[in-house]
Amino acid sequence: MDSITDAKKEWRARLRAGRSALSESRITDGSSRITVVAATLALGPTVAAYIPVGREPGGSGLIDALAARARVLLPVTPVEPGPLDWAEYDGALAEGAYRLLEPTGPRLGPDAVLRATTVLLPALGVSRTGVRIGRGAGYYDRSLGAFTGRRVAVVYDDEVVDSLPAEPTDVPVDAALTPSGLIEFSVAP
Repeated sequence: MDSITDAKKEWRARLRAGRSALSESRITDGSSRITVVAATLALGPTVAAYIPVGREPGGSGLIDALAARARVLLPVTPVEPGPLDWAEYDGALAEGAYRLLEPTGPRLGPDAVLRATTVLLPALGVSRTGVRIGRGAGYYDRSLGAFTGRRVAVVYDDEVVDSLPAEPTDVPVDAALTPSGLIEFSVAP
């Protein structure tokens, strides 16, 4: 492995450990606060989001709050590595690949995300320069390279850090949505 890969692996382990140490009340409170903050933001008529897994911030309330104000696209994870497919959220979810909850409606294809104004992305952490570190599978990086809208990582407050290692294929984010509010970054094009 190279030094960037090793550094990312170390950061993932550190960020996962921090998230694992969070109390259930902090997770519930953080997700509720994120939902409240998101409800105040102008995210556009179409928002791409995700269904939180495990201790990821956001919770199911976030998706329903977004759907009350906008068309919501949710990812459908392909079995083979590649870009994400997308489907519109209509309130129905079912277990899909990798036992993740996914929308049950018609698949819209990988390019559907290009019609979104904002994408809310899962992340383990994000730097103040817009570097996002996810779980490491690269689905979002492969899916958002041509996306020209706003990319927002959803994280807990202490998961916004000064710097993170990045590779040329890592797609930067424009902001972080945290329980304390939205943090905008200056991201070079």
